[in-house]
Amino acid sequence: MLETLSKGFRNAKQRFTGKAELTEELIDEALGDVRMSLLEADVEFKVTKAFLARVKEAAKGEQVRLRAKSKEKGAQKITPEQAFIKICQDELTKMMGPVNHDIKWAKKGPTGIMMCGLQGAGKTTTTGKIARYLEKNHGKKPLLVAADVYRPAAIEQLKTLGRQLDMPVYSSEEKDPVAICEQAVSFAIENSRDVILFDTAGRLAIDEPLMQELDNIDRVAKPANIFLVLDAMTGQDAVNTADTFNKRLSIDGVILTKLDGDARGGAALSVKEITGKPIKFLGMGESLDKLEEFRPEGLASRILGMGDIVGLVKDFEDVVDAEQAEEDAVRMLKGKFDMQDFLDQIKTIQKMGSLKDLFDKLPMFSGGMPEGVNLDDGELVKIEAIINSMTKQERKNPTVFVKTSWEEASAPTKGKKKRKRADFDPSRVKRVANGSGRGEKEVKELLQKFGHMRKMMVQLGASSGMMGKIPGMKQFKQMKQLAGMDIGALMGQGGMPGMPAGMGGMPGAMPGMMAQPRAKANPTKRKVASKKSKKAAKKARKKGRKKR
Repeated sequence: MLETLSKGFRNAKQRFTGKAELTEELIDEALGDVRMSLLEADVEFKVTKAFLARVKEAAKGEQVRLRAKSKEKGAQKITPEQAFIKICQDELTKMMGPVNHDIKWAKKGPTGIMMCGLQGAGKTTTTGKIARYLEKNHGKKPLLVAADVYRPAAIEQLKTLGRQLDMPVYSSEEKDPVAICEQAVSFAIENSRDVILFDTAGRLAIDEPLMQELDNIDRVAKPANIFLVLDAMTGQDAVNTADTFNKRLSIDGVILTKLDGDARGGAALSVKEITGKPIKFLGMGESLDKLEEFRPEGLASRILGMGDIVGLVKDFEDVVDAEQAEEDAVRMLKGKFDMQDFLDQIKTIQKMGSLKDLFDKLPMFSGGMPEGVNLDDGELVKIEAIINSMTKQERKNPTVFVKTSWEEASAPTKGKKKRKRADFDPSRVKRVANGSGRGEKEVKELLQKFGHMRKMMVQLGASSGMMGKIPGMKQFKQMKQLAGMDIGALMGQGGMPGMPAGMGGMPGAMPGMMAQPRAKANPTKRKVASKKSKKAAKKARKKGRKKR
């Protein structure tokens, strides 16, 4: 998401690394990187030009402030990089905001909300999402109105959404959308529904019959709110569409869909600047709970590679019981965490959204994901299948997968010694692999990651004593230290395979988090030891012959 935009700002930020001054030449070079990324991201040209001008003007003023601060004794120091990024963040936030998420409520009777937009933007699905949002966040009783009589299956699609939400859908054999909307208002009053959502028809392009029909619905149904649904992946076309709709209908706000599937995101930056109307919501997925209140400061931070912890916490709070999360955090740091808990954490992550989107909100990955790491949501499904194939005993006590044996070990001195060897129980691993449709290697890797992570979490709990800290890159360092540990030692400890305490679990979908094999002994050292052993044995034999 927004990778094209973020890349330009990352390149600009790197130009300031190690620089002591915010010079005009440096500002121009950095803005060149930003300009390129904005245009590649399909941000409207005039919007790009105005944004760059504002940033440059603010940066020039910052030059003076930095010099003044450097002369003041005890003044807080700020680097040119920090100054430039702060300016960009402020300007991006201003360009997309401010946003008021309040709905205009009718003073008398049910509140009407007209949903409009072009065909294929996700209007019908978004209508369902808004209905769910109003019921959950405002305690309303929505009525869905099927006013799109032209698109095949549009009415049936809305009825399906209504069944999923347990909400009534008004439809009619009437072929006139205006008459349907007028009748729906009377139906809502008679059935005590306090919000009416009109799912109107769209076209593949803007035309006069479409706009006239929307005009007529607006005149007859008198909706208090008109929301325009835009597909973010259409770039500048989405902005042009918003401008046309706004001039004709005077929309109250925009709902941007498919932003999670767009690497550019130019529409998000251009809409408010062109129309003067804010983006109120973001549609970030197919399911009906994937609707976010748009926060300009959060999106600006993500574009600049600083993450969005506020948004991440909000996602977490939406799907997790706070008290239960606290109990889980305490248990994980004490080492009382099993595969069933692991499975619950995976389901929590799936509710929160895609792995890529979650990691985008973490500031520790501001420079992008580490090389070689591929966040595939399909990995969660594979892991879930493997855990579901385990018995109840295996989930509660994963150590049963570890089989201990003794083997003879040669020693330089007389006699033989036995050493303990831990390995996976092949019969259990094979059964789980067959049951889940995965390979035995994948089952072993999951078990090893699980043991690896739980060991790490116990160490974190013992060393820090604080659950609220995000370990960040320190986490990777500790994992490297644990990489050579024996399987039995890993599985014998407690803990939780995952993310920061209280933030749910990360089920090792990242290759970079896989347990590594034990380091092999240095062959040179082994050779030297062997020579010494042979020399000592030869000396002992000679000594024995002399005694005889």
